[in-house]
Amino acid sequence: MATDKFEASLKKLEEIVKRLETGSLTLEDSLKAFEEGVKLAAFCSGRLDDAERRVEVLLKQKDGTLKREPFESE
Repeated sequence: MATDKFEASLKKLEEIVKRLETGSLTLEDSLKAFEEGVKLAAFCSGRLDDAERRVEVLLKQKDGTLKREPFESE
């Protein structure tokens, strides 16, 4: 499922950031990790954009206007 892929990508991105922050990687390994991180960040950002568009569609009124409601987390 796409949600699973988003969650896995986000977790992997977090792991990459932690590895980069340690400063223990070689320059080459740091560049590879950074490149992978950029790809994962772009993927996650795209999925979040898609989710935002879906929410807007769900909130669209019959007259085509959007009804803005504050997001309330559980």
